[in-house]
Amino acid sequence: MTIKPLFDKVVVEGLKAEERTKSGLYLTQAAQEKPATCVVVAVGPGGIVDGKEVVMQVKVGDKVLLSKYSGTEVKVEDKEYTIIRQSDILAIVE
Repeated sequence: MTIKPLFDKVVVEGLKAEERTKSGLYLTQAAQEKPATCVVVAVGPGGIVDGKEVVMQVKVGDKVLLSKYSGTEVKVEDKEYTIIRQSDILAIVE
């Protein structure tokens, strides 16, 4: 099964959260923060959204920074993804 986003939506997969602190302490699952850096898995076609032309600026494989609580989390075939609007992406990490 694949996810094909519509309009200005982007599907991202979070990079693995840090399991240890810099001093070497292990963090429990609850203490680990949601990763802000993600990899783009799928990109919608863009087009007219809310009466404005949207041109997609990201492509599959880009590493991006997200705002902390953005998007909708979904689980497909035991993998967790987040579906967000392109406007929720803060930056592309190069």
